Amino acid sequence: MVATVVTDVVSTSRAVVRGASAAKAGTSARWAWLWSLGQAIGPILLALLVSAALLLALGKNPLTFYRDIVSQGLFNKGGIQDTAIRMAPLLLMASGLIVAFRANIWNIGGDGQFLLAAALVAGAGPPLIGALPNALAFVILCVTAVVVGGGWTVVPAYLKARYGLNEIITSLMMTFVGVNFANLLIKGPFRSTTTQVPQTDVIPFKELLPRIPGTRIHVGLVLALIAVFAVHYVMTRTAFGLKLRVLGANPRAAAHAGLSIPRLTIVGFMLSGAFMGLAAAVEVLGVWGYVRADWNPNFGLPLFALVFLARLNALAVIPLVGFYAVISMGGHFAARQAALPDDFMLMIVGLILLFMTLTEYLAGRSERGGYLSAGLKKALGKGGGDE
Repeated sequence: MVATVVTDVVSTSRAVVRGASAAKAGTSARWAWLWSLGQAIGPILLALLVSAALLLALGKNPLTFYRDIVSQGLFNKGGIQDTAIRMAPLLLMASGLIVAFRANIWNIGGDGQFLLAAALVAGAGPPLIGALPNALAFVILCVTAVVVGGGWTVVPAYLKARYGLNEIITSLMMTFVGVNFANLLIKGPFRSTTTQVPQTDVIPFKELLPRIPGTRIHVGLVLALIAVFAVHYVMTRTAFGLKLRVLGANPRAAAHAGLSIPRLTIVGFMLSGAFMGLAAAVEVLGVWGYVRADWNPNFGLPLFALVFLARLNALAVIPLVGFYAVISMGGHFAARQAALPDDFMLMIVGLILLFMTLTEYLAGRSERGGYLSAGLKKALGKGGGDE
């Protein structure tokens, strides 16, 4: 009888302990989720509040300004389609940055990879589309852009893999070369003879990427969403993605596990550049049909903020890219209505980056997870080279 009572008490105690442990784990998980959500939304809200104060100081109504952004970028039929179109290249470039940053690679040269691929697509596009069926021409041009974007990363990738050189510096140097080489091609062999403005020949509007029925949104957005889901799957469900994440989290551990650090570095770098090139092809073939000299949309800086706000999660970056596309497209209208320069929107992006930095500092002080992985922090602190 006593043994039975003791057994019951022990069983009950174990059940209580298990229940308490589960409750504690559930509470910790909820706090972790709330902390992650705060890290994603907090810098945006703070940036909008500070921007509102600046608008008041300039004699503008911040509520009217933000209302114009939302109404034009989200609730206007033409505006929401422009927002969706803008999302296509941003999602592809964000996918490339996620691949790179997950692997402890600071690919800062995305704009150079983008512009060089855009120049080649715009230069080769008109004659190729005129000579081949559109579908085949699109495939060839997209593959060309992927090869150009990925190929432009070979130099910084090799220098990092072979000699441990800082890829932040080398990729920026390659961006400078790529941007000017793209302008050289546009003003030289690809220059149109039908206009005085230095630009490529124009692909006729009806020959651009097909539109989603009933809209002006081209199928490049569908391709971009597929790419985002593919990156998420590869990074979370495949051995290759695991190798890149191990490399990013701890290069020493990756080397100890027998992984080829140089090969993974080069492959990760090239994949990142390939997405930049594909983004250029989608933008040129889906929206513009040509490229002018000195054209540079400068997508890179805002995307750094977005991918880190998403904590390098490919699926989480979709709503953040949508948010930026709304303020980007609606912001131009709101700025004109308020008699402000378009640079005001760039200032908001800069404020988001500033508050992200403060959040990262607070995360380090509280020993909670920040935006940067341990590998990225170490790489940034030590100049990007491997130990």
